[in-house]
Amino acid sequence: MGTSGSKSRGLWPFASPAAGGGGAEGPGGQQALARARAARAATPFVFTRRGSMYYDEDGDLAHEFYEETIVTKNGRKRAKLKRIHKNLIPQGIVKLEHPRIHVDFPVIICEV
Repeated sequence: MGTSGSKSRGLWPFASPAAGGGGAEGPGGQQALARARAARAATPFVFTRRGSMYYDEDGDLAHEFYEETIVTKNGRKRAKLKRIHKNLIPQGIVKLEHPRIHVDFPVIICEV
């Protein structure tokens, strides 16, 4: 209780070998040793993120797409915007301009 599943299994990339990263004496010793070596080689920085925008059918890129529709009510024509949900393609992986520190990396950035 209180830990996420990835940390309890030793798959957390920033774990030290003594803190649950898995030692060579545990079950599957060679795999645990390789996992411990890989944990030391992991970088605390994030270079990419998942994009939050979408492409529409025309190739335009935006967070949301709307379509203008004409509604006739009581003999008056009125323009109304209708949000488009279909035929949108996610942007995918976006490279960050500046690397960010991983959210799970245990480091104190500023101490008061």
